[in-house]
Amino acid sequence: MDSYTMVMTQEYGCPILDEDRVVDELEHQMREGGVIVDYHGCDFFPERWFHIVFVLRTDNGILYKRLETRGYNEKKLQDNIQCEIFQVLYEEAIASYKEEMCISCPVMNRNN
Repeated sequence: MDSYTMVMTQEYGCPILDEDRVVDELEHQMREGGVIVDYHGCDFFPERWFHIVFVLRTDNGILYKRLETRGYNEKKLQDNIQCEIFQVLYEEAIASYKEEMCISCPVMNRNN
Protein backbone atom coordinates (compact mmCIF):
# COMPACT_ATOMS: atom_id res chain seq x y z
CA MET A 1 0.00 0.00 0.00
CA ASP A 2 1.12 3.55 -0.67
CA SER A 3 0.38 6.89 0.98
CA TYR A 4 -2.81 7.34 -1.09
CA THR A 5 -4.57 4.26 0.21
CA MET A 6 -6.12 3.74 3.61
CA VAL A 7 -6.90 0.02 3.88
CA MET A 8 -7.32 -3.09 1.75
CA THR A 9 -10.81 -4.49 1.26
CA GLN A 10 -11.27 -8.17 1.92
CA GLU A 11 -14.32 -8.33 -0.32
CA TYR A 12 -12.56 -7.10 -3.48
CA GLY A 13 -8.90 -7.52 -2.57
CA CYS A 14 -8.04 -3.95 -3.49
CA PRO A 15 -7.05 -0.77 -1.63
CA ILE A 16 -9.47 1.98 -0.66
CA LEU A 17 -8.21 5.31 -1.95
CA ASP A 18 -7.78 8.29 0.39
CA GLU A 19 -9.71 10.62 -1.93
CA ASP A 20 -9.05 13.79 0.09
CA ARG A 21 -5.31 13.19 -0.03
CA VAL A 22 -5.39 12.59 -3.78
CA VAL A 23 -7.32 15.83 -4.39
CA ASP A 24 -4.97 17.78 -2.13
CA GLU A 25 -1.94 16.36 -3.93
CA LEU A 26 -3.28 17.11 -7.43
CA GLU A 27 -4.69 20.58 -6.70
CA HIS A 28 -1.58 22.53 -7.78
CA GLN A 29 -1.07 20.52 -10.99
CA MET A 30 -4.72 20.84 -11.93
CA ARG A 31 -4.65 24.60 -11.42
CA GLU A 32 -1.84 24.85 -13.97
CA GLY A 33 -3.99 23.04 -16.56
CA GLY A 34 -3.16 20.69 -19.40
CA VAL A 35 -3.61 17.59 -17.25
CA ILE A 36 -5.49 14.40 -18.13
CA VAL A 37 -6.88 12.44 -15.18
CA ASP A 38 -7.42 8.72 -15.81
CA TYR A 39 -9.38 6.96 -13.07
CA HIS A 40 -12.34 4.61 -12.71
CA GLY A 41 -14.51 7.06 -10.80
CA CYS A 42 -14.99 10.80 -10.74
CA ASP A 43 -17.40 11.94 -8.02
CA PHE A 44 -14.67 13.23 -5.70
CA PHE A 45 -12.82 15.35 -8.27
CA PRO A 46 -13.90 19.04 -8.29
CA GLU A 47 -15.78 20.19 -11.39
CA ARG A 48 -13.51 23.23 -11.70
CA TRP A 49 -10.68 20.89 -12.75
CA PHE A 50 -12.31 19.80 -16.00
CA HIS A 51 -13.57 21.13 -19.31
CA ILE A 52 -14.74 17.71 -20.47
CA VAL A 53 -15.21 14.23 -18.95
CA PHE A 54 -14.97 11.08 -21.07
CA VAL A 55 -16.49 7.87 -19.73
CA LEU A 56 -15.08 4.89 -21.60
CA ARG A 57 -17.51 2.01 -22.15
CA THR A 58 -17.06 -1.45 -23.60
CA ASP A 59 -18.99 -4.57 -24.54
CA ASN A 60 -19.74 -6.78 -21.52
CA GLY A 61 -18.21 -9.86 -23.17
CA ILE A 62 -14.96 -8.02 -23.80
CA LEU A 63 -15.00 -6.58 -20.28
CA TYR A 64 -15.70 -9.97 -18.69
CA LYS A 65 -12.76 -11.62 -20.45
CA ARG A 66 -10.46 -8.69 -19.61
CA LEU A 67 -11.35 -8.79 -15.90
CA GLU A 68 -11.24 -12.58 -15.75
CA THR A 69 -7.72 -12.49 -17.26
CA ARG A 70 -6.70 -10.04 -14.50
CA GLY A 71 -7.79 -12.61 -11.92
CA TYR A 72 -10.72 -10.68 -10.44
CA ASN A 73 -12.67 -12.70 -7.88
CA GLU A 74 -16.26 -13.58 -8.84
CA LYS A 75 -17.91 -10.82 -6.76
CA LYS A 76 -15.59 -8.12 -8.09
CA LEU A 77 -16.07 -9.40 -11.63
CA GLN A 78 -19.89 -9.47 -11.38
CA ASP A 79 -20.06 -6.04 -9.72
CA ASN A 80 -17.92 -4.51 -12.48
CA ILE A 81 -20.10 -6.07 -15.19
CA GLN A 82 -23.26 -4.77 -13.47
CA CYS A 83 -21.71 -1.29 -13.28
CA GLU A 84 -21.14 -1.41 -17.03
CA ILE A 85 -24.67 -2.68 -17.77
CA PHE A 86 -26.31 0.02 -15.65
CA GLN A 87 -23.93 2.80 -16.79
CA VAL A 88 -23.01 3.54 -13.17
CA LEU A 89 -19.89 5.55 -14.01
CA TYR A 90 -21.64 7.61 -16.67
CA GLU A 91 -24.49 8.33 -14.24
CA GLU A 92 -21.90 9.30 -11.61
CA ALA A 93 -20.28 11.67 -14.10
CA ILE A 94 -23.51 13.47 -15.04
CA ALA A 95 -24.48 13.68 -11.37
CA SER A 96 -21.09 15.21 -10.50
CA TYR A 97 -20.60 17.58 -13.45
CA LYS A 98 -22.68 19.47 -15.98
CA GLU A 99 -24.24 16.90 -18.28
CA GLU A 100 -22.94 18.66 -21.39
CA MET A 101 -19.37 18.09 -20.09
CA CYS A 102 -19.84 14.31 -20.00
CA ILE A 103 -19.36 12.13 -23.05
CA SER A 104 -19.85 8.37 -23.12
CA CYS A 105 -17.35 6.74 -25.52
CA PRO A 106 -17.65 3.12 -26.65
CA VAL A 107 -14.27 1.39 -26.84
CA MET A 108 -14.48 -2.14 -28.26
CA ASN A 109 -10.75 -2.89 -28.43
CA ARG A 110 -7.44 -1.31 -27.55
CA ASN A 111 -7.07 0.15 -31.06
CA ASN A 112 -10.06 2.54 -30.95
